This record gives sequence, structure tokens and C-alpha cells, in this order.
Amino acid sequence: MTVLEDRIDMADINEQTLDELFGQMSVPEGYKAEIVEGTIYMSPQRDVHWKTILAILQVLMERFGRGVNVLSDVRIDFPGRLNGYAPDVAKLRDDAEKDTKGRWRFQDVEFIAEVISTDTAKNDYGPKKTAYALAEVPVYLIADPYVGKCRLYTQPKDGDYVSDLSITYGGDVDMTITLLGLVLPTAEFPRG
Repeated sequence: MTVLEDRIDMADINEQTLDELFGQMSVPEGYKAEIVEGTIYMSPQRDVHWKTILAILQVLMERFGRGVNVLSDVRIDFPGRLNGYAPDVAKLRDDAEKDTKGRWRFQDVEFIAEVISTDTAKNDYGPKKTAYALAEVPVYLIADPYVGKCRLYTQPKDGDYVSDLSITYGGDVDMTITLLGLVLPTAEFPRG
């Protein structure tokens, strides 16, 4: 193949839609796939990852009841170029409805939690954080089992978050002043 043919192939990929890209993927069992700014990422689901997600889900269910509109690893398309994310935890408004394509809308997301994976941490702290702020997700939490800390981002404005709070595992993530109105204990969060 020539350099010109390679560039033409790359241009064709750049013109694809999220639906086409997801439709062409073959994701191995036990892996999660996301598209971040047009790049496909696959990461294995680890037990530390899942146990942290479960702890967050349990607190959400205690606060909002078993019928809380919460998702895990479900595709939601976010602002920006080719951003099809599958957040570890996404809480939607109670009255949220799927769009005409049968997908949840980013405009209905009230809270997102991402649990860091070593291979994709840069996405959670970088382009995903920016996309969530652009989408005006009111509360964004990153749990990092490798450093034993959570980062709580609130007050989205102009593609960033005004408030950035760091909580070491063992402390409580106080979200009582957010629309969630809850405290998330981290003492039981597993470390990677």
C-alpha cells in the first residue's frame, strides 16, 4: 500500500459515524469498548473496577431507591468529535427518555462516575472530563484505585469544572450540596 492509499483509508475512517464504528467492532468477552475523540479503546473489566462500581451503585440505590434510573457500561454519545462513551456509572433524570435511535441522551445525565483503568486513565482525566463538562453533567466523580483517591468535579462551565475536590480513600465524598444530596463512603473501596 502507498502512503496516499493509507491516507485515503484514514480519511474514510474519519468520516465514519459512531454507529458505523460500533457496528464494526468485535469486543472480546470481559472487555468494555468506548470511542474517545474517534479512537477506539478496549479495556478489560477487573474485579477492583467492578467492586468500586458496585459500591457506588449501592449508595445511589440507598439514596434514590431500587428504581433509580442508573446505568453501567451503556453507550451514551457526548459532545465533541466521535465521543461514544460507556460510563462506569451514569445516573439519569427520573423522567429521562431514549432518543429516536433508542439511546439515552447526554442532556439527561445528572451524575457520572468513572473508575480508573491504568490503560485509559488519561481519557477519564482529559477528553472525557471535558466532554462531560461541555454536556453540563453536574457531578463527575473519578475513583482511582491505583492511587487510592477520588476526584469530585462539580459546577460545569465553559468545558471545564469550576470545583475540583480530591478525597483520599477512607474519607467520605460529600455530595450533599449537589443535586444528589448524598455522602459516598470510600473506606471499603478496593485498591488496585
